[in-house]
Amino acid sequence: MRLSTTVLAMAILLIGLCVSSAETQTSAAETAAAQWLAQVDAGNYAASWSEAAQLFKTKVSKEQWSQMAESTRGPLGKLNSRALKSSTYTTTLPGAPDGQYVVIQYDSSFEHKKSAVETVTPMLDKDGQWRVSGYFIR
Repeated sequence: MRLSTTVLAMAILLIGLCVSSAETQTSAAETAAAQWLAQVDAGNYAASWSEAAQLFKTKVSKEQWSQMAESTRGPLGKLNSRALKSSTYTTTLPGAPDGQYVVIQYDSSFEHKKSAVETVTPMLDKDGQWRVSGYFIR
């Protein structure tokens, strides 16, 4: 009986550590996303490209990103509000290599678009830092 109680206690501890680790990873990814979005919100598209994940940089050049971001975000006007809608940790995404990702969605409002959903996907880069690997707005 004592052995089974000890094993159960260890299992609960390990589950708690795993949940805590996922929460820590999600929190770090959310911080990276917020910092990256601040660059995008300010119109610093080249800087946001420089701070993005290596995967992002291999898919789109700095010039391409700057043009795409300006043509997408520019017409929306200034950001009025952004609220976290969801944040989901995953190790697989369609069209992306396996890795550690957090898919973050925000309910956002802009000067010329009252209701939008922004999806920001940070990934754990090879150097151990969370960086944005994808950004979509609808």
